[in-house]
Amino acid sequence: MNILWFCTDQQRFDTLGCYGNHWVKTPNLDWLAQMGVKFTRAYSQSPVCAPSRGSFLTGRYPRTCGVRQNGQDIPPTERLVTRLLRDQAGFTCGLSGKLHISACNQATGRAREPRIDDGYDYFQWSHHPSGLGADSNWPTNDYTLWLESQGISYQSEPLPQCRYVETGMPEQYHQTTWCVNMAMDYIRSASAHHRPWLFSINVFDPHHPFNPPAEYLNRYLDRLDEIPLPNYQPGELEEKPLFQTIDHGGAYDSPGNYAFDPMTPTDHRYLRAAYWAMIDLIDAQMGRLLDYLEESGQLEDTLIIFTSDHGESLGDHGIYLKGPYFYECNVHVPLIIAWPGKIPAGQVSDALVELVDLAPTICDAAGIPQDPGMQGRSLWPMLTGNAPLDTHRESVYCEYYNSNIKHRNPLAFDTMVFDGRYKLVKVHDRDHRMTCQGELYDLALDPQERVNRYDDPDYLEIKARMLALLCDRMAETCDPLPVRQACW
Repeated sequence: MNILWFCTDQQRFDTLGCYGNHWVKTPNLDWLAQMGVKFTRAYSQSPVCAPSRGSFLTGRYPRTCGVRQNGQDIPPTERLVTRLLRDQAGFTCGLSGKLHISACNQATGRAREPRIDDGYDYFQWSHHPSGLGADSNWPTNDYTLWLESQGISYQSEPLPQCRYVETGMPEQYHQTTWCVNMAMDYIRSASAHHRPWLFSINVFDPHHPFNPPAEYLNRYLDRLDEIPLPNYQPGELEEKPLFQTIDHGGAYDSPGNYAFDPMTPTDHRYLRAAYWAMIDLIDAQMGRLLDYLEESGQLEDTLIIFTSDHGESLGDHGIYLKGPYFYECNVHVPLIIAWPGKIPAGQVSDALVELVDLAPTICDAAGIPQDPGMQGRSLWPMLTGNAPLDTHRESVYCEYYNSNIKHRNPLAFDTMVFDGRYKLVKVHDRDHRMTCQGELYDLALDPQERVNRYDDPDYLEIKARMLALLCDRMAETCDPLPVRQACW
């Protein structure tokens, strides 16, 4: 068997045609969903990159695997599922794009992201394209080096109509395209040597800055006035944690950085159009991959996973980008798993699942033992018809421990549990320096998550039950390692 694992960065769940978005052009991912199982309620373990990625690569929760924050190195003792595949099943593993389970900022003085024994034999690393502040000239960005070999410089031009949007590299030279090019080269080589392979494609899009190729953005401009505005009701943040109000005035606690109030309706629509255009490009490149697998006779031998590490606020609740919040737009992500001939096609699962479940699922699919430190629950029985498709977990759990490197607010520690109807967020502020100590939403009555019921006396019993559930879920993140050897 082979494994193709395509992970985007900062892609919310409602961004594909198969998830009900009628604006985007995603025929290839929609077709992939028809080939396998589309999960409608998949959740990441953190609303920011590194903790989520550390979690789904190890099958362990963020604080357990040691990657609870961006800008923090994964301990060398952690075992990624790619290493297990290499050591136990003879896989050759490759990666293009970002990995982001260790500090990836030039302020560390490093030439590139440091690696543990992660199992990747081929490592075409590009944490992000050029042009992002102090890291714009990172000398070991393999994507930048490739551009230079083509005699091309990275460019992203401001859009005159909207100062929050840019036009990025054309499709041929885009980082997303480069990531797929590297994947196809590696797959071609691995298959020629008759080795089972896993390839991780970790594109940077649709992560900000919002800079799709001009030809993709232009598709939306004729209908710009029809694009819906963000899900935001003025005043809704007054009954919510303070850091959300702060980020309303500037993402990442940075005044003026994608600040919501100065934006016009046209700005919001341009931002949404640019975000969707970046996803359209991802779909087009996914189509190239699927065509290659089919033409090379490998499609029926390949387990395909498509997901994202977390979502994007995109103006919902008056906030852009990401941070210490657990709205559906932030932690609810797309998840499609297909394997023609092995996983029945055309299935939809409404079960609650977590991305921490992916590593044990891959182990089961490859026929190797799960690592004893894994905490996720394999989806493999569901995928193969040996367990109910719509029952997996009674709740999903997410955590944020001052996780974003640009958030220095010590109050930004909160955790979430969601049972499919009620979502509870607890702010861990033992000194009670914040007026609002948590959030509680009834998604059956308030699917837009605008009304915080945390201090509503009518929800007192539900709040108590959800706090107890959160306590249980946090206790379950206790590290199962080292394994007990005897009775005492």
